[in-house]
Amino acid sequence: MLKYLAGYPATLQAQVQQMIDAGRLGDYLAGHYGEAHTVQSDRALFDYTQALKQRHLRNAAPLDKVCYDSKLKVIQHALGTHTRSTRVQGSQLKTRREIRIASLFREAPADFLKMIVVHELAHLKELDHNKAFYQLCQHMEPRYGQLELDLRLYLTWRELPGAAAPVAVAGELTP
Repeated sequence: MLKYLAGYPATLQAQVQQMIDAGRLGDYLAGHYGEAHTVQSDRALFDYTQALKQRHLRNAAPLDKVCYDSKLKVIQHALGTHTRSTRVQGSQLKTRREIRIASLFREAPADFLKMIVVHELAHLKELDHNKAFYQLCQHMEPRYGQLELDLRLYLTWRELPGAAAPVAVAGELTP
C-alpha cells in the first residue's frame, strides 16, 4: 500500500498508515498544499521552467522543449524525464534537451509542480541522483526534501479508494 514510501523509515511509514486509517492524509495535504497553479499549457510550462532555469542555472545548456506528457506514468516510476539527443548537422553536433513532465502535474498543487521541474532542471548539471544532484535541488528549492516526501504522500493518497478533494486542516509529519 505504501509503495511510494518504500525507502523511508518504518516509523514514518507507520505514521502515514495511521493517517490513512484515520482518514486524515487528504486533510494533511490540503492544509499544506492547497494552492493550485495556472501552468496548464505546454507553452506556460516551458515559460515556467525557463524562469526557474534563468534564476538558478543561467550557465546551463539551453532547453529546446518542455511539455506535459500523458504517456509518463507513476507506475513506470517516471514523473518527469530529461533527455538529450545529439545529431550531426553538417560538420557540427547539435544537442537537443527536452524535459517532459507527467500530465498529472496539471492538477497537482503548485509546490509539487515546482519540485518536479527543479528535479528535472538539476539533471542539466548532474546526470546521476548523487549528493551533488540533491544539493543542487536543495539550492533551487530549499524545501525540496519535504516536498519530495509530501509528493509521495500525494501519490499514495491519489490511489486510495474513494479519495476525494482534501479538506484544509493542517497536520504534522516528521521524517
